[in-house]
Amino acid sequence: MHREQKRILFQVALFITTFITTTIAGSEWVHGRSIFSGNYTWQDFTNGLGFSIPLLLILTVHEFGHYFAAMYHKVKASLPYYIPFPPIPFLPFSIGTMGAVIRLRSRPESNVQNFDIGLAGPLAGFIIAIFVLFYGFKTLPPPEYIFEIHPAYEKYGLAYADSVYSPEYLKKTPGTLNVKIGTNLIFWIFEKTVADPVRMPDPHELMHYPVLFACYIALFVTCLNLLPIGQLDGGHIVYGLFGFRIHRLIALAFFIILIFYAGLGASWIDPALPTQDLAIGIGGYLLFLFLAFRGLRLSLQHTIICALLMFAIQFSLTIYDPGIKGYEGWLVFAFILGRFIGIEHPPSDLEQPLSTNRVVLGWIALIIFVLCFSPAPIQFELTG
Repeated sequence: MHREQKRILFQVALFITTFITTTIAGSEWVHGRSIFSGNYTWQDFTNGLGFSIPLLLILTVHEFGHYFAAMYHKVKASLPYYIPFPPIPFLPFSIGTMGAVIRLRSRPESNVQNFDIGLAGPLAGFIIAIFVLFYGFKTLPPPEYIFEIHPAYEKYGLAYADSVYSPEYLKKTPGTLNVKIGTNLIFWIFEKTVADPVRMPDPHELMHYPVLFACYIALFVTCLNLLPIGQLDGGHIVYGLFGFRIHRLIALAFFIILIFYAGLGASWIDPALPTQDLAIGIGGYLLFLFLAFRGLRLSLQHTIICALLMFAIQFSLTIYDPGIKGYEGWLVFAFILGRFIGIEHPPSDLEQPLSTNRVVLGWIALIIFVLCFSPAPIQFELTG
């Protein structure tokens, strides 16, 4: 069999596997039916299609946006490689995938080519997400739908939120994983202009609305891609709009702000912890900061200073205001950026000014980033 045919078959196999894993994930998120429960059925699997289909639709349109832009510029590119994330026991609430990527087989020659290829993906994905989001908000089920998922809520009526999320109720249900989905500006706009307010789900229950939840996840992935750092889509766009030097400053600022916000009030540097636990937490966190800041390509001495300074500011603010809280999940992405993706965008071989249309589209992409950004995307709390 020809090498290219084998590659295409492999990509098809990855897509099919990702379709299966995201559908399984959807059935767990929406209906609480885990494949490891022992009584998982075909009906449970098909119930997850309401999540996997819109999610993969948006991700696929995003990747083919990149692909067709590369084809337009005669930059050789692969079809998308989907990355399945199979369900794992004791690791709840996977979304079944780690996204998808295309592989550029030749290097873009100019900043314009980089700009167009980086822009096309999130722009195409966001456009299709708007249509899916409109459908999701327009077809919300009656508020009583939540009682199909949580029959125990029915005794509280439609005012169940006042009871089941109260500290008193959560204390009575130890071992329960309390999940809260964040919000973003685009969801807020649709909530106010499209949705029937009576049917709007509580943030703790959004994962049980498959179309909305799939859109939320897809838009969050879009937001991650649009961070103006390194060679992410947002990095290509900012590099095209402002050039190498300004991109470097913006990327550095965003990276530092991301780590600063993420580490505020982190559980492992809580001053209330026992001394031994606090010492281990501080030591581990300082090592994490050092490794993350190595992505800035500073000298060893300056990297250590940056890590110590960041920790000192975050820890001081935690002592001053114990209630201050960032979002620890952003630390994972910051570490990936610092250690693997990189903060800087390499200079293009050919620098060309962007046309007016490209500048307008670039600013639209930055607005899309703001619309999709959520300070705390998904919050988990184990009660007890």
